[in-house]
Amino acid sequence: MTPDEDRSPIDWETRFRDNDTPWERATVHPAFAAWEASGAFIADERVVVPGCGRSPEVLAFAKAGLTAAGIDLSPTAIDWQTDQFATAKQSARLIAGDVLAWTPPEPVDLVYDQTFLCAIHPRLRSDYETTLLRWLKPGGRMLALFMQKDERGGPPYGCPLDVMRDLFSDMRWRWPEPETISTWPHPQLNGKPELSAVLVKR
Repeated sequence: MTPDEDRSPIDWETRFRDNDTPWERATVHPAFAAWEASGAFIADERVVVPGCGRSPEVLAFAKAGLTAAGIDLSPTAIDWQTDQFATAKQSARLIAGDVLAWTPPEPVDLVYDQTFLCAIHPRLRSDYETTLLRWLKPGGRMLALFMQKDERGGPPYGCPLDVMRDLFSDMRWRWPEPETISTWPHPQLNGKPELSAVLVKR
């Protein structure tokens, strides 16, 4: 699979085949663990993980009793997810395809975005926001991790909060109180912080 310049300059399939994936974590994101401990996940809710790659969160959602779906451009990453689910004797909808072109069969309760928004080019962000509005039911939640970085370019592309507030506008999304937004340094990306926030579709 060659890079899709409209999506990213990165050839994601080659990166996964070659295990050239420095953004990956060995375990679930600590923000995921904090959200789970707070009771943010409800059994039987439907969750989608866009750009899931080889993240363990897709399986973790299924083990928590949610109906999980993961989608990624890389067939290698989806094959990895399929093997993980088979070993764990769990089930999920796993799709090798374009996040921005896919629609779930019914509206979902949650979207967990750990790496997708910071991986796509900023010119595609409005398309992604529209995609999430299409996916989520009213009152559905986006569990977001917004990458913060000073360097220009990407991926990862920086997601400063003022830009995110414009992208996910108050007309369509309810934002959490500022004091509930937490910071999580990324150990594999020179400690670049990710800001966790739960946005609710109006």
